[in-house]
Amino acid sequence: MKRLMQLGAFLLAISLALPALAMGLEEAKQKLETVKQQGLVGETPTGYLEVVRAEGDAPAVVQAINSARRDEYARIAERHDIPVTQVETVAGKKAIEKTPAGQFVQVNGQWVKK
Repeated sequence: MKRLMQLGAFLLAISLALPALAMGLEEAKQKLETVKQQGLVGETPTGYLEVVRAEGDAPAVVQAINSARRDEYARIAERHDIPVTQVETVAGKKAIEKTPAGQFVQVNGQWVKK
């Protein structure tokens, strides 16, 4: 019984610690330009980032930024009474247009340097 309680306490501690391991939005924002310049992350026509090369903090940055984008797109769609997919498409087009030369964008499912 004692071992079962220890195991339960351990699992509870791990489950509470996992969110702390996730990268916060502010940290992701600070690292975004760097991972884009390094060619690790690129913009897609869907309005979200994707990992080009899974190195360093790239996956965590993508996850944090995309989560914030998803929430914002949903708010915009609700405010204007339009489908979220429409907001995502417009946001993706704008993000690709704003992407500086030398960074990756996705065109027809392929990564290309702009």
